[in-house]
Amino acid sequence: MFSTKDLELKKIDHLGIVAGIVDSIGIVEIINNLVGSEPGEKVSAGQVVKAMILNGLSMMSQPLYMFPKFFELIACEHLIGVGVKAEYLNDDKLGRVLDKLFIKGLDTVFLAVSLNAVEIYQISLSSSHLDSTSFHVHGEYENSLPSVIFEDSKESGSLEKENEESQSPQAIKLTYGYSRDHRPDLKQFITQLVCSGDGDIPIYIKAVSGNEVDSKKFGEIAVEYQKRIQVDSLIVADSALYTESNIKLMSSLKWLTRVPLTIKSAKNLVMSLAESEFVKSEKAGYSYAEKKITYGDIEQRWLIVQSQDRKKSDLKKLSKRIEKALTNTQSKLKNLSQEKFACAADARKELTKISKEFKYHQVENIEVIEKSPKIKEENQLGKAINNPTMRWIFQCFQSVHLVTFQGKREFYNLTSEMKYILLFLQQFSF
Repeated sequence: MFSTKDLELKKIDHLGIVAGIVDSIGIVEIINNLVGSEPGEKVSAGQVVKAMILNGLSMMSQPLYMFPKFFELIACEHLIGVGVKAEYLNDDKLGRVLDKLFIKGLDTVFLAVSLNAVEIYQISLSSSHLDSTSFHVHGEYENSLPSVIFEDSKESGSLEKENEESQSPQAIKLTYGYSRDHRPDLKQFITQLVCSGDGDIPIYIKAVSGNEVDSKKFGEIAVEYQKRIQVDSLIVADSALYTESNIKLMSSLKWLTRVPLTIKSAKNLVMSLAESEFVKSEKAGYSYAEKKITYGDIEQRWLIVQSQDRKKSDLKKLSKRIEKALTNTQSKLKNLSQEKFACAADARKELTKISKEFKYHQVENIEVIEKSPKIKEENQLGKAINNPTMRWIFQCFQSVHLVTFQGKREFYNLTSEMKYILLFLQQFSF
């Protein structure tokens, strides 16, 4: 016979696999070495981080203040470490560990862990991919953290303790910026991430303020990353990397990016290349042209790649746009041909004005037909007469206004009939 008191049931689920990976990378030991320990602590900083990872990768993760509740049903000692109990993982302990990680620098801690994983799993860093994304938050976040000076006690060679002062890092700003997750109404922060070309493993991560611009930070991130990993890695990034300041900053690095067509020399090169300058690629359906260009005082190799499938697709889309534009152009010209103007010059002026809106077409043959408009005036009995009074003429011009905009003056509501009347009153014309 056995008693139910002798039986204990704790959940492991897939968290056993997660804990095994954490242990194989050595995350607990790395964090303990970086942030140190507190006298009499029952659970180390590394074990707390391991608990956070287990919670985050569970199927029902809980916020920090509910950690003890979450781990009541989890086999803590088996997954985290001997002697670790659920009540030790309270929000006070978690908060103190998070403070230590912030003071040490989250980018430093993450890089130490990732480089250890690189060595263990033999991940190649011959190429590294740099990109960024934004995360929105709810709330005002108007307060900023004050600067804090910390005193660290260290033992010298004579076994005497020496105090070293260090200043806490400045927190990033949660503020408005370009939202990649389509929530411009909310404040955000940005993470800049470098992954290995081999398996897309995150190697280096840095959090920055929500209004930072990639083009101003990517060069610094690339240089800092290369300096820290001490590996000659090819930096691959999108066109945000390609600015004159970034190129000069990365003069000693290898990098690969797309040149934005907002750069005039790039746009002119693409537009001026002849079909004969392209060479067929080994990959079917592609051709390329290679040019040596100096930009930002750095000589570079530009590769212009042409895809036959993409070319056919673009031409098909262009044909549809031209057909649509032709219909719109014909409609505008038809409406123009039905309008009446006081003189040929006014008609040509209006045609020139709308012609500027034509993207794919131009007007070649222009024919102006001059006709005398029939101005009909009726007297009080409703009969047409040929000798209008000045009162009738004055009434015709009641809606005319003089509009001045940015120093330019123009008459508004001046119809073709009014302009015709003015032909007979040139000495009094507007």
